[in-house]
Formats: sequence, structure tokens, C-alpha cells
Amino acid sequence: MITADQLLAHVVGDYILQSDWMATEKTKRSVAAAAHAVSYAVPFVIAFRPSWAALAVITGTHFVIDRWRLARFVIYAKNFMAPRSKWASWSDCAGTGYHKDVPPWLSVWLLIIVDNTMHVFINGLALEFL
Repeated sequence: MITADQLLAHVVGDYILQSDWMATEKTKRSVAAAAHAVSYAVPFVIAFRPSWAALAVITGTHFVIDRWRLARFVIYAKNFMAPRSKWASWSDCAGTGYHKDVPPWLSVWLLIIVDNTMHVFINGLALEFL
């Protein structure tokens, strides 16, 4: 379901084709998130010629995940697998999903990893089944 070509398309779209403006503004402005989602989709169009449905899923979910930084909610939700006494409030975790006591460099990198995993997984499903 997930191929090296798909991973390469993801890296090119998410890192090489993303401008500094897109990266800094996509969580604040929908136009920046949309520009990033469209440029992100370009390598998938070139490499896979996906169906319209798959392309819509790849582009649309990329917009939604990045615009509202949804990976932080996934990260926060997994913390509920711990005993209740270890649960942190959302106000202490809202930035990255990790508690504010986690070193910032670590919480940001873990957020990036979860974000990338979400994109790659959804793209793989879209390319395989749509």
C-alpha cells in the first residue's frame, strides 16, 4: 500500500515544494494552506496520475490536516491510554499535543512525525482504493 514512489512524492510535495510563506502561514490562513495542498499534490499527479477521487482525498486531507494542525489532536488523544492520573489538560498540550513540560524541540519533531504518518497513511489508502 505504501511505496517508495509514494514516500518520495510526499517528501517532494511537503518539503521541497513548500515555500517559507506556506510553512509559516498555513495554520493561520486558509489561502496559504490551500496553496500548499495544491503544490503538495503536484508530485502525486506526475508520479501516479491518480483518479479524481484519490486526488481530492490527497489534496483535501492535506489541507485539513495542515490548516488545523490535526496531528496535535491525535497526539493528545493517545495520552488517554495512560492512567487517568496521568491525563493532562488540553490547555497544557494545545501547541503540539504534548504536555508543555516536554522539551519544545522534541515535541515539535514528534508532531512532524505524526503529521507525516497521517499524510502517508491516507495517501496510501487513497492511491490503493480510489
